[in-house]
Amino acid sequence: QVQLVESGGGSVQAGGSLSLSCAASGYTSRASSMAWFRQVSGKERIFVSGIDADGSTSYADSVKGRFTISKDNAKNTLYLQMNSLRPEDTAMYYCAAARSPRGGLWSDDYDYWGQGTQVTVSS
Repeated sequence: QVQLVESGGGSVQAGGSLSLSCAASGYTSRASSMAWFRQVSGKERIFVSGIDADGSTSYADSVKGRFTISKDNAKNTLYLQMNSLRPEDTAMYYCAAARSPRGGLWSDDYDYWGQGTQVTVSS
């Protein structure tokens, strides 16, 4: 059974940094793609960043240059380093994993989801 457990969320002032982690079990991150999505209450879940099995990364335009995604295959853990945070980054952040080596930009591209971790950025 695949489990994804996020951690590292919290509250921070604008301009600050947070680092999110997603520990995967029952899943081999080395051969598959993973991603981070975020969702504001009442709105759809949107893509933040993804990393394919070959290490290729992608970012939403809104986070480019501020967020960095990485993956430790030995630890089966996905990370998201978030710098220069803005109030509009406030959301529930979800870790997602796919069975395929290449991910996508849509929720339907991913097969497994974590429970989410809240990030709140105050101005």
